[in-house]
Amino acid sequence: MQKLVVLALFVLPFVVKAQANLTAFRNTVENGYNFWLYEPKDDTLADEPEKKPLIIFLHGKSLFGNNLYQAKKYGTINAIEMGRQIDAYVLSPQTNNGWNPERILNIMNWTIKNYDVDTNRVYVLGMSMGGYGTIDFVGTYPDKIAAAMAFCGGGTLKDYCGLNEVPLWIIHGTADRAVGIEQSDRVVEAMKSCGETNRLIYERWKGVNHSILARLFYLPATYEWLFKHSLKDEDRIVNKDVVINKSSLNVAYKNLTPHADE
Repeated sequence: MQKLVVLALFVLPFVVKAQANLTAFRNTVENGYNFWLYEPKDDTLADEPEKKPLIIFLHGKSLFGNNLYQAKKYGTINAIEMGRQIDAYVLSPQTNNGWNPERILNIMNWTIKNYDVDTNRVYVLGMSMGGYGTIDFVGTYPDKIAAAMAFCGGGTLKDYCGLNEVPLWIIHGTADRAVGIEQSDRVVEAMKSCGETNRLIYERWKGVNHSILARLFYLPATYEWLFKHSLKDEDRIVNKDVVINKSSLNVAYKNLTPHADE
């Protein structure tokens, strides 16, 4: 019996270490946001923890406010809760009045300081108001982001040239009545005015509306594409091998628990 107790004491730290955690942080980072942080499982027994990617998810206006539980109604953390396996830290802040790049940076830096984040693999994605936030944040700090995806959004930057430095996938539906597709068109035209846009993928999906693009957060291919990029990549070439198209929306919830669209 004594041997079993001793064995349990040695096994327990590894069991605890392997558990994934989701934690709500409120009033933690000065000039930041309240946020959820998902900490992935660490199944290795190495002395040094494995550094893992960081995904920053920015929600749309329907989830804004001061109730953090509302902030995970859809998106990357919701996908994980539904069973999608994503081996990365996930930072999911909540805003109640648009997205401020500096405040996002502050919580990103706090996460990097306090967790084993691979700083060469930090990614951002968002839709609607979160799409605006993604464009504004990545365009402001292009040297910190390995790749980004912006869905049915736009941008408010005075200078969009920084976006040309980052592998960026923009998707917008032509039938979007909440945020017109011309908002993404404006971002792309501003990028083109800065020069070469060979790191940009821009897709205008005919007949696709606004809310259905929330399904993109549940696709394995979305995260596969992000993880194909690193700040250490030579010339930071954009990956075009991962396929995401309109048909992908029909299988977004495959093998997941039931989910209602935004």
